[in-house]
Amino acid sequence: MEKRIWFITGISSGLGRALAQALIEKDAFVLGTFRQQQQADEFNAANANKGFAFVLNLNDEKQIEEVAQQAIDKFGKIDVLVNNAGVGFAGAIEETSLPEIRAIFETNFFGTLKLTQALLPVFRRQKSGHIIQISSHGGVKAFAGFGIYNASKFALEGFSEALAQEIAPLGIKLTIVEPGPFRTSFAGPGFGLATAVIDDYNATAGLFRERIKGVDGKQEGDPAKAAQAIIDVANAEQPPLRLPLGKIAIGTITAKIESIQNDLNANRQIAEQAVF
Repeated sequence: MEKRIWFITGISSGLGRALAQALIEKDAFVLGTFRQQQQADEFNAANANKGFAFVLNLNDEKQIEEVAQQAIDKFGKIDVLVNNAGVGFAGAIEETSLPEIRAIFETNFFGTLKLTQALLPVFRRQKSGHIIQISSHGGVKAFAGFGIYNASKFALEGFSEALAQEIAPLGIKLTIVEPGPFRTSFAGPGFGLATAVIDDYNATAGLFRERIKGVDGKQEGDPAKAAQAIIDVANAEQPPLRLPLGKIAIGTITAKIESIQNDLNANRQIAEQAVF
């Protein structure tokens, strides 16, 4: 049987790395991306005939197009695309500058959107495939101090939900994965913080900043188990549109649903009267 080809962004650490390792062990073929050439070279040397790595900066639109075309030209098909690469950021909305906001959106939204667009032609040609978008429980419910990251993941979920409807008749599947806190490097040294600090937000966004500093390496989620859950979804005949991962994610998403339902129930009469 021909190996399934997975294209996964951001396999240097965390969930991306765990997923790539699990797939190689299961005899899938992994196309992965790294930010550094040395990382890609080391991966290629260690995984001949098992995978191939590209250097990719999701903030570089031209490079996204080039890497997508190279993958299609070299391997001919993509069975599963996993948009995993992303960056974290904390800061109150007022504290965060537009350059800081744009940097988060370039990776978490625009880069992911562009790569998805670049690979859609091969999925349409195949009339098959599965796009897996790694969002977050923070893509469903927002938290004080996490608003810009929340916004980038809300945007990811918005275009993905619409895309799922557009591609379903073409035989292409899409799943949005919504992890809670997982024991990855997400909250480590690479986690971004707003440069400005406004004391009035110490009790809200400030508390979130401090909490993030303390959770690295202590998160409840196991990346290896998350990787297996994603593989299982990709093998499912009828995969879900959304896949929460972790007990905290379940709690977060449940709280959001209840909040929306409560507001809907409390304001139904007002809503129904606002029509001709």
